Amino acid sequence: MTKVMGAAMRRIQAGNALTAFGIGFTVPFLYIYVAQVRGLGSMAATSAFVAFAVSALVALPLTGRVIDRRGPVPVVIGAAVAASAGALSLGLSTGIVPILLSALALGAGQAVMQPALATMIVWCSTPSTRTRAFALQFFMQNLGLGIGGLIGGQIVDESRPASFTLLFGIEAVMFLVLAGVILTVRMPHAPSIKDAVPRDASQAGGSAWKRLLEHRAMVKLLVLGFVIFFACYGQFESGLAAFGTEAAGISPSTLGFALAANTGAIVVAQFVVLKLVEKRRRSRVIALVGLIWTVAWIIAGFSGLGHGSAMMAAAAFITTYALFGIGEAMLSPTLAPLVADLAPEGSVGQYNSAFALVKQMALALGPLGVPLGAGVPMLYIGVFVVVSLGIAWLALRLGKQLSAVQDRPSLLKDETVPALVVPAAESERVERVERVPA
Repeated sequence: MTKVMGAAMRRIQAGNALTAFGIGFTVPFLYIYVAQVRGLGSMAATSAFVAFAVSALVALPLTGRVIDRRGPVPVVIGAAVAASAGALSLGLSTGIVPILLSALALGAGQAVMQPALATMIVWCSTPSTRTRAFALQFFMQNLGLGIGGLIGGQIVDESRPASFTLLFGIEAVMFLVLAGVILTVRMPHAPSIKDAVPRDASQAGGSAWKRLLEHRAMVKLLVLGFVIFFACYGQFESGLAAFGTEAAGISPSTLGFALAANTGAIVVAQFVVLKLVEKRRRSRVIALVGLIWTVAWIIAGFSGLGHGSAMMAAAAFITTYALFGIGEAMLSPTLAPLVADLAPEGSVGQYNSAFALVKQMALALGPLGVPLGAGVPMLYIGVFVVVSLGIAWLALRLGKQLSAVQDRPSLLKDETVPALVVPAAESERVERVERVPA
């Protein structure tokens, strides 16, 4: 069984990395492609991004139930085929309607892949290996995105629409490669999660979403996840970029360096950070990320004060993005494994889909920060300093809802650790997690 799980995990991670590589070819250039290369203007390009968000918000609430009933493998394959068709169609489209339809297919496919791949990783891991597995997934994703973006930047030419068609064609092929790789994955024969919370007989039947929303710890994690994604990913290419260019006078090239610094910090720090956090309480690690991001926002505010040189402002802005990257590296082995450890047996797909849905909602609302970042920059910084401190507070409150091993899974390696003790706040949901021997 261990050999099967190890081989399956390697193929899942390889497929995930190749897909990220393909996505990296197109993500930085989508706006330019729609607005300028196809000559449809900024509103059409914005509508394409909206289509991505809408398709994800529509597809994800239905995804978890399918994953738990049919398994993640057919869901990943179906999503990859849909995304491939969307990417290829997008590269060939010239009008607003086909572009929006293509964006809907591509956005839905990419969104559905996330919880399905996460569920595959959960099925092929144990509590003691899951933290490292999700850290590797995040590392490979960022490495693939970065390399894809660099190579795509050398291929793309605004005067040649065919160069963009090539980029989208490469992305389409990478999605099909993912489908092919997943077809070869041999999942464990018994895909039940031994460390999962067993089903509560008193909650049998009824809506899966209703049962999830009655799980206090998961609801608190969803709220925390929304705030994290809104304060970080939701601002990268919207509010924070607007603040940098309008208030801090950052050039587009410097913004590119800042994004590169973010990816570089993740790639360099991921496994160093992993050793520091994998034996510590998850809630405190997340709280520390909130404090690191508080510092990052303060440094961003310094870049917009205008007291230093342009070089100092640029250095401060790049440092902000690098600090965000360090925080992301700390979250990657923390958040996704915690979702899996909170999920009752047979509901891992539902919980992963709910968390992916929260992320998409935060990303969709992220651009609301643009008017504030561009028009009232210091208020914008102040708001997100408070939001980052709120992340630390919410994380510590979540920790009170978690059992000892849910908060610190490294305890499972200790044979002296007894069965989990459930916090009093969760007593109405008698949740027992079986300890897996080291």
